[in-house]
Amino acid sequence: MKLAFLASHGGSAARHLTQACRSGALDAVPVALVSNNSRSVALAWARAEGLRAAHLSSAGYPDPDDLDAAILDFLCGAGAEVLVLSGYMRELGPRVLGAFAGRVLNIHPSLLPRHGGRGMYGDRVHEAVLASGDPESGATVHLVTAGIDEGPALAQGRVPVQPGDTLETLKARVQAIEGELMLRAVRQLVAERASMAPD
Repeated sequence: MKLAFLASHGGSAARHLTQACRSGALDAVPVALVSNNSRSVALAWARAEGLRAAHLSSAGYPDPDDLDAAILDFLCGAGAEVLVLSGYMRELGPRVLGAFAGRVLNIHPSLLPRHGGRGMYGDRVHEAVLASGDPESGATVHLVTAGIDEGPALAQGRVPVQPGDTLETLKARVQAIEGELMLRAVRQLVAERASMAPD
């Protein structure tokens, strides 16, 4: 299975999954990364790792449909079969979502459906968890659909919210489980697709 990533900043999920592929822990091959940020660490990392990498954003494609088409063309040209959003801070367009329906994964830093939806990302999510008084938080890997954070959940990991937690301590506890959670979900998706493939 050929994996492609979309990232805006550090691309920690892309790094974790690529390492898993190369160690044999995941039966897949990382092939490409798209970033909307020309200065992202993820883009430089992908190039250094030998992945096909491209900066595709509204700076070069002001029309959203043109950008959607450019991203799809790049991903298909790289042979991508499964897409992983690795801190990608833009919505995917209908062309990409349609072509990769059921094969786009994202990780959200809460127990969806709690603290999800438009505007809920990054530190805002952890702040909302702390403000709500929830006894636990965690992360959810879900399939990406047109609705923000509305796709079916594939895996969830839970962490306690501890007395005296700050944004930083809660975020660190959630981030510590994200890599293995995403690996588990991708491994499951790869296995399901392999079982559906003709002999």
